[in-house]
Amino acid sequence: MSLSFPNVSRSFDDRNQCVRFVGYDGMSEIRFFVALDALQSEKSHRNTSEDDYLASFDELRGAILKAAEAAYTKKRGNMIGLGLEDLR
Repeated sequence: MSLSFPNVSRSFDDRNQCVRFVGYDGMSEIRFFVALDALQSEKSHRNTSEDDYLASFDELRGAILKAAEAAYTKKRGNMIGLGLEDLR
């Protein structure tokens, strides 16, 4: 099976400093985490709110899902973290 992202929801995780989202490989749920520094605008290193991070995720969704697929292809785990280097 291939990786799919039928659920467009994402959530901000302040404790772990990331935005979480989920993909599926068949019936298997794969949890992804995008580090906040990958979502932070170069203009606003301070005062970035939860809404800003989620909006940035939405703007970068295509690139994030592409990076998620590439990372999952390399590491077939059920939890995968993505950082700034993965989105470039």
